[in-house]
Amino acid sequence: MGRVSLSLWVRGVGVSGRVGVLGALAAEVAALEGVLSGLSEAEAGLATRCAPWDVAALAAHTVGAVVRVEGMLVTEAPEGALVSAAGYYSPDARFSVEVNRERVDSAVEAAARRADAGEPGRVLRERWAVLEPVLRGASAGRTVVTRHGDPMLLSEFLVTRVVEVVVHGLDLADALGREPWTTGRGLDVVRGLLFGSADAEALEGVFPGALSERGAGLAAVRAVTGRAGSGGGRVALEEAGVRFLALG
Repeated sequence: MGRVSLSLWVRGVGVSGRVGVLGALAAEVAALEGVLSGLSEAEAGLATRCAPWDVAALAAHTVGAVVRVEGMLVTEAPEGALVSAAGYYSPDARFSVEVNRERVDSAVEAAARRADAGEPGRVLRERWAVLEPVLRGASAGRTVVTRHGDPMLLSEFLVTRVVEVVVHGLDLADALGREPWTTGRGLDVVRGLLFGSADAEALEGVFPGALSERGAGLAAVRAVTGRAGSGGGRVALEEAGVRFLALG
């Protein structure tokens, strides 16, 4: 198969452009909302791999990552070079000690203010019901500016929102002792970002079925995002052209 571009690979798995990415995000939001709305207080207090966040704080962070788009739609990005979804995860100042501290503290504080364990799920449902129609009505060339000052196409930023919900969904599922609820559409978008420029044959050599099977795809995503418990195979994956994202 050789190397394939991100756009071609994403189209190949049935996700194309803003509409496809938005559909994937909507599917992931629905799955996440169903889980978060039914959390018990005991579950909300469980530890996650994203220390010091417990399930409540990680839920607050993940919901915030989705609804943050609302405020970004007030103005458009100025003309000029735009940052891609991959570029958004560059290891620079946006993942500095200071920025990470604010990221951690804001989620802990939000979790402390919640009325009950199911509040993040209700907030996600209510805010998404308003936000989704706005996103669907946005023009194809709509631009936004992220909180880090990145000018991006809205469609590219939505790819990062799928990444956030899928990756932190795995963190939440592991903390809760549940099977991942990752949707096929969400997984395809994340695979497109991580593996879309990779040598498919080389990738298959490390993770057979990573591009076509759910279980193997999730395993590959876990490995590339530091959630597999081992760094084994990283050199081979880097040589294959897999993208390793800087994640806070």
